Amino acid sequence: MNITADRMAAAYFDAFETLCRVTPKGGYAERGTARAGVTQAGVATLNAAYDRSIEPDLGSLDEMATEVGRQAAHWSIIVRGEAGDQVADLAGRHGLLERSELPLLACAADDLTFRATSAERPPVRQVGAAENDLYTDALTRSFEVPEGLFGSLMGGAVLDADPITGYLAEESGRPVGTGLGMRTSAVVGVFNIAVVPSARGRGLGRVITETVLRDGIAAGADAAYLHTSVMGRPLYESMGFTLVETWTMFHAR
Repeated sequence: MNITADRMAAAYFDAFETLCRVTPKGGYAERGTARAGVTQAGVATLNAAYDRSIEPDLGSLDEMATEVGRQAAHWSIIVRGEAGDQVADLAGRHGLLERSELPLLACAADDLTFRATSAERPPVRQVGAAENDLYTDALTRSFEVPEGLFGSLMGGAVLDADPITGYLAEESGRPVGTGLGMRTSAVVGVFNIAVVPSARGRGLGRVITETVLRDGIAAGADAAYLHTSVMGRPLYESMGFTLVETWTMFHAR
């Protein structure tokens, strides 16, 4: 099964570019292999100048960085692999002095390991654009960030867009967790996996992730990818995900 870094990276960038186009305050531009993607959310990874190639075009990336920096207060420069000195210097000129790693994990559909049976899984349901406020509120509480940080990221018709599916986990009718699946190029990307503090430690994150994956595979995906935190990585590795590439992100302090 083809889960090469190039294919997974292309699927991620296609998904991000779709999100930038459909979110109400989003924007997108391109120059060569470099891109500028803006959502106006208060999250650096969601407003980014990046290059789809493993060998970034520095001149075009610089132009895209100027474009993103002009539009977003919280933004980043992202490159595939380990960034060289020239990329670091470019980021520094734009005031982005902090460097972080973004591990990209992937798994072929046939290699995924699911644990929860249907009877064991708590309710996780799909949500559309009519419930975007409910979804955004649950997303905010689950990530424990200030109200308004995500802005209109999930607003408008985002949750009704063809490649995007939002999920809410619920207990006693109250949202306690979120997930998001984005299907591009026969690959499903897993995003927004988060659980409110009071519901953690009971395997809800796994249940939400499995639901996103099951639905993505049923819709025709033959592989999946995700970015992960250090904390979340053991969970995803237990499901069959492996590291395919580590990206470098530059952002402000």
